[in-house]
Amino acid sequence: MNHDVWNTRYSDRELVWSAEPNQFLVSEIENLTAGRALDFGAGEGRNALWLAERGWQVTAVDFSDVAIGKGKRIAEHRGVEIEWVVADLQTYVPPERSFDLVIEFYIHIPEPWRPEIWVRAADAVANGGTLLVVGHDLSNLDRGVGGPQNPAALFTAQDVANSIEGLDILKAGQVVRQTESGAAIDSLVRAQRSSKTR
Repeated sequence: MNHDVWNTRYSDRELVWSAEPNQFLVSEIENLTAGRALDFGAGEGRNALWLAERGWQVTAVDFSDVAIGKGKRIAEHRGVEIEWVVADLQTYVPPERSFDLVIEFYIHIPEPWRPEIWVRAADAVANGGTLLVVGHDLSNLDRGVGGPQNPAALFTAQDVANSIEGLDILKAGQVVRQTESGAAIDSLVRAQRSSKTR
C-alpha cells in the first residue's frame, strides 16, 4: 500500500467512500453499549463518525493525512469529537486491551503484514469487548464485483480467525453486499474477549 497513491486518491475526489457507515458495522454493533472504539484504517472516517454520533469515544487511525484531514473537517461540521491518528498500520501498535470495540474494514495489506495487523487489532480489545473485521473475500475475484483484483491482497474469514488468539469467534464467514455493479462477496469475522479474561 502506497501512502502517496492513497493521498492522491483522497485528494482527487470529495469523498472516495460513501458518507454512510458500512452496513455490516450497523447490523453487527446495534446491540452494543457505547464505549471506547478503535477504527483501524479509518480512511475519511465514515464509520468512526457514525460511531461517535452514537456516543462512542473513537480513535480513528489511517496512514493518509489527506483522509484524516477530511475526517476532521466532517467531524467539526457534525459537531462530534474523534481522536485522529496519522499512522501506518504496518507499524502502529495500539494500547492493549483498551477498546470495547475494534473495527477493521477493507484493509488489504499483503502478507506478511496482514496477520500481524489482525493480531494487534485483537490485542487492543478490552475484556468483554468486540473485534469486527470485514474485507473483500478471496472468492469475490471469481464470484463477485469490485475490490482488489490481486488474489494476494484478499483473504477469507478463516484466515482472520486462524490468526487471532484469546478471543471467542462469534461469526466467521462470507456475507453478500449489494452494490450498484452487482453483488460483492465479503469476509466477516466478529469475535469477543471474555469479560473474565485476565
